[in-house]
Amino acid sequence: MEKQRTINKSISIEGIGLHTGNKCKITFHPAPENYGYVFVRADLNPPVEVPALVDYVVDLSRGTTIGIGDVKVHTVEHVLAALAGLKIDNCRIELSSNEPPVIDGSSIHYVNALLEAGFKEQEAERNYLIVDEEITYSNEAKFVDIVALPTDAYRITVMVDYFNPALGSQHSGLFNLDKEFVTEFAPARTFCFLTEVISLYKNGLIKGGSLDSAIVIIDKEMNNYELEELKSIFKLEKAPIMGSNGILNGTPLRFKNEPARHKLLDMIGDLALVGVPIKAQILAARPGHASNIEFGKKLRKLYLEKQKNAKSKVKTNEILHDINDVLKIMPHKYPFLLIDRILSYDQQKDIIIGLKNVTINEPFFVGHFPNKPVMPGMLILEALAQTGGLLLFNKYENMQNKLAMFIGVNNTKFRKAVIPGDQLILEVKLISKKLNIFTFIGKAYVDNQLVTETEFQAALVDR
Repeated sequence: MEKQRTINKSISIEGIGLHTGNKCKITFHPAPENYGYVFVRADLNPPVEVPALVDYVVDLSRGTTIGIGDVKVHTVEHVLAALAGLKIDNCRIELSSNEPPVIDGSSIHYVNALLEAGFKEQEAERNYLIVDEEITYSNEAKFVDIVALPTDAYRITVMVDYFNPALGSQHSGLFNLDKEFVTEFAPARTFCFLTEVISLYKNGLIKGGSLDSAIVIIDKEMNNYELEELKSIFKLEKAPIMGSNGILNGTPLRFKNEPARHKLLDMIGDLALVGVPIKAQILAARPGHASNIEFGKKLRKLYLEKQKNAKSKVKTNEILHDINDVLKIMPHKYPFLLIDRILSYDQQKDIIIGLKNVTINEPFFVGHFPNKPVMPGMLILEALAQTGGLLLFNKYENMQNKLAMFIGVNNTKFRKAVIPGDQLILEVKLISKKLNIFTFIGKAYVDNQLVTETEFQAALVDR
């Protein structure tokens, strides 16, 4: 029952964009429920809004750029990482130019500003993308592999290996967003290799870069002419030195594995473009912005499919069994009959959809709880089990003399409270049969949101 949240007040930061070199003031504003993240180019007349979604990604040249038509917002990943890492659901992000300020190349200054603004809890409940199946992405040419596995939290493990001895192989993992993000990952700065710097600059990038906003890893020796060129690129008073720690100018690292931590930070920002917070264990080998976005598109597609499927579960003009049929079929009677109708049954897929209207007149609300009525989780499971019984009735003949007895429950998760006024949509799938033992997967939805899921077994016995 997590609530959405926005920030408590508007707050601004000023600086220079990493790649464009343009001065920019970024202002975070509170936003209404279900708003998400929207960037606003306030320097245009009229202002143009660009939603922070993978659908609007238009360029991935050393950063993630979103846009609509000719209007672009460059390098959004560090801003989005700060918002997602602080579990802010809704925010309007106003810019005075086309690229947020890079500041020190991390997310920590954005994080500190948002913490100063404070948080405001909203009425709407947070909607997650719950990954309940393995999702994979691979790019063999770039040796990239990413997988998302089911779990009840948001966890990311990243390994970086550019086959470059100057960096070597590094890994890092985030396992608790609330406890680790602000101190362990938000301060991690962006990085590049020394051999890339001049090429990036000649290709119109890193115009606002400096040795205060990036870690430059030394992967080759440079002559005096090249060092003078770097002095010009980074607007230094004197030519940089080849630091003994392997970093240009000897810039100290904030973490021993700071590059790996920054790659993880980038992934949090890029995957915020899925549009909703995620519950999954994500394992990533050699990720970059391009692979993050391709993976994010897969997650976005999964989320939209889940939303579509949830909305299509109720077809009000279709009733397979109304309450009179249910009363005739089911052995249960008041106050323990927990199904009002059966909407559909797919014989090929062995899936049945039932419906339960939850009203304040339910007898269990008298004691559970008088001042905050909540439907007991065990009764949601019972409703799913009764729906499974009706699946068997539709699947097999001569069921009038049989009873389906609840014998086991596994992997049950209660994701949201069910209260008076809700309408439970009960989806049950038969997945196996062994002798007289049947195994089902059950899912209950309210307003297209998954509230309960479980695996359960029933034994068919004579009445």
